[in-house]
Amino acid sequence: MRNNYFQQLKQLNIQLLKMGAMVQDIIEVSVQALAKQDIEMARRVYQLDDKIDESELQIEHECMKLLALQQPMAKDLRVVGTIMKIITDLERMGDHAVNIAKITLAIGNEPLIKPLIDIPKMAKLSEDMVKKSLDAFMKEDIDLAEEVAHDDEAVDELYGAIYTELISMMIENPNIVKQATHLLFIGRYLERIADHATNIGERVIYMVTGERVEIN
Repeated sequence: MRNNYFQQLKQLNIQLLKMGAMVQDIIEVSVQALAKQDIEMARRVYQLDDKIDESELQIEHECMKLLALQQPMAKDLRVVGTIMKIITDLERMGDHAVNIAKITLAIGNEPLIKPLIDIPKMAKLSEDMVKKSLDAFMKEDIDLAEEVAHDDEAVDELYGAIYTELISMMIENPNIVKQATHLLFIGRYLERIADHATNIGERVIYMVTGERVEIN
């Protein structure tokens, strides 16, 4: 029974990493679609999100089976519970990427009001945070989980810079308010993705120690 449990848990971990990779991909694709103003690429985000949703449901189903059949206790129970929490955060990241794609479709071929510099940086940091938080889960590494919070601070700083710049541009030129507001929302969505990665880091710490902490 114990060997069977570990085998099932191993498969769950593999599925979780695959879901995390899809989330990293959807973040990258959504922002690249914006930068290139590529309508077809933006629409591809919806397809990626469907796969992420399917993965969440599948992993949740497997977790419920594991809880029912193996009845894990203590640390083992926290591991399964953490997986169920992580997939919720990952699914919501996918939703935020879809929101970015919606804005890209709304902007269409309208010339961008400014070169995109900080938004791609935010996206890359967010992708790295997703990977790092899942690495922390796999390795049960508290220090790595805490590093995610430091990365989140960098994302917040970039969002602050974007916010300040776009507000100043809107004051100077009211004609750009609509697109500038769109870009502000994109910054906000990326900031929320980073927050979800931080949530995963906190859940990893709880899984390992049994203590609930806020690392951000």
